[in-house]
Formats: sequence, C-alpha cells, structure tokens
Amino acid sequence: MAKAADVVVQCLENEGVEYVFGIPGEENLDLLESLRKSKIKLVLTRHEQSAGFMAATYGRLTGKTGVSLSTLGPGATNLVTAGAYAYLGGMPMMMITGQKPIKKSKQGRFQIIDVCGMMAPITKYTHQFASADNIPARMREAFRLAEEEKPGAVHLELPEDIAAEQTESTPIPPSLHRRPLAEHKAIEGAVEKLQNARTPILVIGAGANRKMTAKVLKQLIDKTGIPFVTTQMGKGVVDERNPRFLGNAALSAGDFVHRAIEAADLIVNIGHDVIEKPPFFMVRGGTEVIHISFRSAEVDAVYFPQVEVIGDIANAVWQIGEALQIQDHWDFSRLMAIREANEEQIVEGAGDNRFPIYPQRFVADVRQALPSEGVVALDNGIYKIWFARNYKAHKPNTVLLDNALATMGAGLPSAMAAHLVCPDRPVVAVCGDGGFMMNSQELETAVRLKMNLTVIILRDGGYGMIRWKQSNMGFTDFGLDYGNPDFVMYAQSYGAQGHRVENAAGFLPLLQRCISEPGVHVIDCPVDYSENDFILNGEIKRRSALV
Repeated sequence: MAKAADVVVQCLENEGVEYVFGIPGEENLDLLESLRKSKIKLVLTRHEQSAGFMAATYGRLTGKTGVSLSTLGPGATNLVTAGAYAYLGGMPMMMITGQKPIKKSKQGRFQIIDVCGMMAPITKYTHQFASADNIPARMREAFRLAEEEKPGAVHLELPEDIAAEQTESTPIPPSLHRRPLAEHKAIEGAVEKLQNARTPILVIGAGANRKMTAKVLKQLIDKTGIPFVTTQMGKGVVDERNPRFLGNAALSAGDFVHRAIEAADLIVNIGHDVIEKPPFFMVRGGTEVIHISFRSAEVDAVYFPQVEVIGDIANAVWQIGEALQIQDHWDFSRLMAIREANEEQIVEGAGDNRFPIYPQRFVADVRQALPSEGVVALDNGIYKIWFARNYKAHKPNTVLLDNALATMGAGLPSAMAAHLVCPDRPVVAVCGDGGFMMNSQELETAVRLKMNLTVIILRDGGYGMIRWKQSNMGFTDFGLDYGNPDFVMYAQSYGAQGHRVENAAGFLPLLQRCISEPGVHVIDCPVDYSENDFILNGEIKRRSALV
C-alpha cells in the first residue's frame, strides 16, 4: 500500500519528469511532502502564471510534458493564461491543482470553483481524481494526450482527501508508439505536383518545428534548391542563413515574402496550424497547395488544399525528398530576386546611431552578440515583428516567439525555462516594459536559482503595439501611457545586476559583457518606435511592390 500522493509522484517519475514548477497551497501538502522525497526538483515561483509559462516552454524545448502545480481557487485561476498559452502554442504541459476534500468537507464553498469546467476549453484533457486507485491510468492518459500531436495542455485535480488515501495501484509504463506514416499514393500525388510545377515554394509552419523535421527539411532544400519561407512559429526550423530562405511572414500582408508566394505556382504548406494567420489565402482557380501535416486540413473559404499528405511530417518530407527529381523547367529566378531585395531592406538601419535605440539596430546587435545556439525568448510587443523579420535564427527553437496566444508576461519565465533546459547556452529575454512588469517578480526566482540570464527591457513608457493600431484607426492617443520604476535599482533590489544603455553604440558591448558574465543581468534600454508605421506599414509595402 502507498499514499496516493506518493503514487502521483511515482507516476511523474515514471514519465521522466525533471521539474515541477509552481506554488503549493494547503491542499497540496501531501503532494509537496511526496515531492520532497523525490528526485524531481520543485521550482518555486512567485506567481502561478509564471510557473505555467515555464512548464509550457520546458515542453516546447524538450517535447516532454512540463508540469506545473497550484492550489485550488485563485491558484488554479492563475494558471489559466499559461494553459491557454500551451494549448494554442502546441506545447505539452500538465497542470496539477489541489482541491478541498470531496467526500467530507466542513468549509462550504470557500475557495471552491469548478476548476475542471474552467480548464475544459483550454486543455486536451481535464480530470478530477475521485479515487486513488485510478491515479496511474489517468496520469498515463494525461501524459499521452499532452504529447500526442498536436501537443498541448492537460489538467488534473487532486483533492486533499484523495491525496491522503492508500492504494495498491502502481504507475503504468509508457507504451512504445510511433506516429502513423503518410500513405504512398498521397506521397506520389505530392511528388507529381512538384515535378510538374514551374516555381514551387515551401511554407514552413508551427507544426514543422520538430527535431527530425528540421533535419529532413534541410536535406530536401539542399537537394532540390526549392526556396522556402516561414511563419513566425516556424522560424528557425531551417537555418535562415540558407541561400534559399526568402524571409519570415512577420507582417500579415504586403511584405517581400508575400510577393514570393504570389510568384509561386505551387505552395507546399508544411506544418500549417490555424492558430497562425496564414501568409496566403487560396482562391478558386488560383495557386494550388499541398498540405503536409500530422492532421488533415481544416477547410474554409480561403484554405482548401488540392493534395493532403497526412502523417508524421518528418517521414512525409523524407519520402517526398527521396522520390523527387530535380526538374530542368523549375525556375526560381523571380523568387531569388525577391530574396535579394528583402535582404537589402533587412540590413538597413543595422548601424543606425540614433538614440533611444531604433529596433533595426537593436535586433542586429542582439544577433551579433549571440552565438548560433544562443536563445532569445521574446515577450509580446511590437519588437516581435522586428525579430521575426530581421533576426536570422540559425537553429530550431533559438527564437522563442509566441504567435498563438501571443500573451504578454511570458518572456522572462520562458527564458528561465530555457536556461534550465540548456544551462550551457546563453539565454536572453527581450521584453517590453509592459510585458516585463507583468511577471517581473520572477527575477527573485532567477536569482535564487543562480541562473545565468540576461533580460533586456525595451522601455517606451506605454503599450506601443496598441498605440500603433490606435493611430492607424484614426483614434486619439489615449489610455496607453504608464510610469516605470528605475529598472536598474529594481533589478538590484532582487539581487540581480542592473545596467542602463546610454547610447546606441554602447548597447552591443554591454550585452556581450552581460552574456559572458554569470548571474542575472537586467538591461534598461530606451527604444524609439516612431518609424514603425512608416517602415512596416508603408516603406516595405512600397518597395516589395516594385520587385
């Protein structure tokens, strides 16, 4: 016989869990004691939302389920945003929440809400344990669903009285499983379309961001020379220094990548996920599309692919690459001309000395400071567009960009999780002052855990992306300004090292120093977004239309 809480921890160990991120409460104390006796490390955070972001990012980077922990009621509600982040973003993540005793309770409805009902719309699976005997089966099922394509969030509720029960149940070992492979006729159909096309193009999306897929995609591109573009969450799947990389779909329309897609007569859409706005819309009688993904296409008025290759994406791309022969009639000259024009535009502003720093200069300096394996964890703000367009990712998952839920507050926790997964690689969090302050308390967690981390705060004193749209809609500037603490002193109050950028030329050497020195570094960097609208809404569209 074993206590149910011990069995829960045994199940976590059985699944290879390394960390549990979270804040326990009174209803979790049996589980907390079981964790104390385990090899699993408890990462105590200062807010449950941060714990959830860390668990989700752990899942994103490893493919294994990240686990977060909270108490009932307010602790569970604080996990909701992180659950949605993992659910939309395709990150395997488990939330374990406590609950009052369900068999006998003397506290009425104090702190009690329907947590499973609340979690149902943002998870692949939610379950309240009502018997200790069922824990192993429900735990195994939750892990299976969290990691199965498309990965996402799951939730388990462990009531206080169930956690204390005795049971003879033991963990269920994970099964040997492989994803189904695409049917050979679908492969043949895709190969035939590619060989008959004149100017095919690859569009790499979020679902392609898997280890084996990156490898076989590079092989396909190297063999055939077919050019490719990426969505924001497909960024870095293939090294963006590749001469066939045409650009990233950071803007919704009117960029060079959209000109390239318009010039193609066949689009191979790899890992398309409807959480991202597609970089093209299909029309009747227009460019044909091959859909390669784990799941069949969700068809609507602007997406109805002619060929669907359904199954393991990496294997499908490998099969197509093996069967595909280079065709003499392929002509990529227009696509390469568009690429050249895009490359010329991207490097402009990289040496701009104006201060506060301009985003083009900032992004170029971050790229220069970081090695190929260095990780940039982006919060959500207008700088995300600049990184998607201008920052060339050399390896998969070196730009942690969220274009699914696109929530503020995730940048710092994501960077902290990246440090835990990749302790020998430099990690930089890039946050706006708004997003940083949403979870800035985690600086204490990072300092306490002796992390090596650099946090750059792009300070403009307001919600800049909202202001940009407010202006475009013709509205008066209103309701978006705020004050900030002295970020240098703020960092120092947590035991981190604070730094201030005084001029554009000083940013790069400061960042290089912070990356090379141990500890948590916070850089206060004033930013000037005044040319965003001119460049992103005007100049790029004008110049791309000329190509």
